[in-house]
Amino acid sequence: MRFVALNKVAKIDRTVASEEECETLPYVGLEHIEKDTGHLAAEFEGKPESLRATKFRFTPRHVLYGKLRPYLNKATLPNFDGVCTTEILPILPLEDKLNRTYLWAFLLTPGFVEWASANVSGANLPRISPKLLEKHEIPLPPLPEQERIAAILAKADRLRRLRRYARELSDTYLQSVFLEMFGDPVTNPMGWEISEIGDMNLFISDGNYAEKYPRAHEFVSSGVPFLRANNLKGNTVAWDDMRYITPEKHEYLQKGHIQTNDVLISTRGNIGLVALVPQEFNDANINAQLVLLRIVDGKIAPRYLMWVFNCPGMRKLFDDFQTGTALKQLPVGNLRRIPIPLPPLSLQQEFAHIVRKFERLRTQQREAERQAEHLFQTLLHRAFRGEL
Repeated sequence: MRFVALNKVAKIDRTVASEEECETLPYVGLEHIEKDTGHLAAEFEGKPESLRATKFRFTPRHVLYGKLRPYLNKATLPNFDGVCTTEILPILPLEDKLNRTYLWAFLLTPGFVEWASANVSGANLPRISPKLLEKHEIPLPPLPEQERIAAILAKADRLRRLRRYARELSDTYLQSVFLEMFGDPVTNPMGWEISEIGDMNLFISDGNYAEKYPRAHEFVSSGVPFLRANNLKGNTVAWDDMRYITPEKHEYLQKGHIQTNDVLISTRGNIGLVALVPQEFNDANINAQLVLLRIVDGKIAPRYLMWVFNCPGMRKLFDDFQTGTALKQLPVGNLRRIPIPLPPLSLQQEFAHIVRKFERLRTQQREAERQAEHLFQTLLHRAFRGEL
């Protein structure tokens, strides 16, 4: 396969948008392009940007490439006319020499991202030079072969997007079911019995260790998971960015031992994140950002309690019980005063059964999404090695 400098088959098109175009056309900033996916963010609204600054003009024939911090791997294929920040380079392929989707896919490859990241200038705001980018050589098979490769990658990309979309559609399902069965826990339209958390038969404990808190050198590469607020994701505990302590330190920090089906809630910083402790984190430990709520008498379903905290109304209610200005926190004493509706246990258990069935479905969805992403990345890797 021959290699050709990018400027032989494409143009970095830095056409400055007119004032009228800036006022009427959709604006794309770096924040609107997702990292690694090659697509615009879901929250992109396609509105003009009123800020008076130089912008580049682009069309549906361009590829948009983020030159600032290229390790973020931001490139996308717009399907509309628009303007963009000058931190984004509109690249216009020569249609008789370079397929647009083929170029987009190449810009997403780990090899190119690694090259661009290693060739930036500027310490605080590292950028890849357009002149350097123009000289970079890309693998260039004949155009029909490019189109064949592009079609395969586009099909794999559609599959991973569909898998992701299916998961996103299901994100609000359980909240809808909860509100249908129990109503808003703050307004309590169904008139359920109300109890403050402190009056319920719960074991409540936090990880506020003060001088006992692990120091930097006490964290180890493996051992007992030490959970923080950023490990609470999607109503469960995620392994992302996990810290570990030794079994000896874990025993010393008795206050924060957690068990399967404990409800965890963040009470500092990003207040109100919740999770139900899965079996794999039984007897792990928590830091000072988290509080555990453990059902003692079986008169409340843990999954019901967790979803009470998940309701938008409850998130707003937390504001009334917070303290602090610069650093917000929800003291355990205030947490105990939060009122919780208590519908019949049989109804809570019915909801918990729905949640368990849904969690199994979500596991299948996540695996399907993972496989689709793996397929795309594998094809992306093979495509530019002449193996596709």
